[in-house]
Parts: sequence; C-alpha cells; structure tokens
Amino acid sequence: QVQLVESGGGLVQAGGSLRLACAASGGTLSRQFIGWFRQAPGKEREFVGIIRWSFGSTDYADSVKGRFTISRDNAKNTAYLQMNSLKPEDTAVYYCAASDPIYGSGYYFTRVGQYKYWGQGTQVTVSS
Repeated sequence: QVQLVESGGGLVQAGGSLRLACAASGGTLSRQFIGWFRQAPGKEREFVGIIRWSFGSTDYADSVKGRFTISRDNAKNTAYLQMNSLKPEDTAVYYCAASDPIYGSGYYFTRVGQYKYWGQGTQVTVSS
C-alpha cells in the first residue's frame, strides 16, 4: 500500500514560484505513473501533469505547459512539481497520485479514475 504526502503549498504572488513535493512511502516507486492534479473550489479535479517513474518522461496539461516541471528523486522516493510564472487561476488544492505499476509504453494516465493512491492535497493560493 503506497502512501503519498504532499508538501510545499502556500500563498504566492502572481508571477512567483512554488515547488511541491510528493513523498511516497509503503513501497518503492519503480514502474508507476505519478500524476499531479488540482481542484479549485466548485470545479472538478483536473489533470496537471505526469511522470513515468521508470523513464522519467513527463507530460503536461496545456494550461501549465512551459510553466510547470515535474521531476523525481529516486533515492528519496519523491516527485516534485516546480511551478513558475504562477497565475491567480492556478489557485487550487494540488494532489499527487500514484497508479499501479505500468508495463506498457506509449501512453499516459490523465484521468482521476486511473490512479489508485492519492495524497491529502496541499493548498496553493496565487494572489493578483
């Protein structure tokens, strides 16, 4: 059973940066997808980005492409979401999620229902 804990959220002015961390325990990440999602008040949870742990390959939602970067630290079993040039519309609770191990290639998981384990979320607020 994988447990995920997010950290690093907070209040930042528009144009600023934050780095979120997603620390995994209860198992070593190897072939999973780690996805980042966010949920603003009154809205559905939406895909932000993903990293395929085994290859380190990433993909992003169009709304954050070029501003957000996902990385991983194998030794720490931790994924990171670096968020630059933040906008007020980035304000949301940010979640990381882990899938079961993946043995295929050429695709990414971008839907909430494709992930098995979720963190508790961390609030990111961007002021204008």
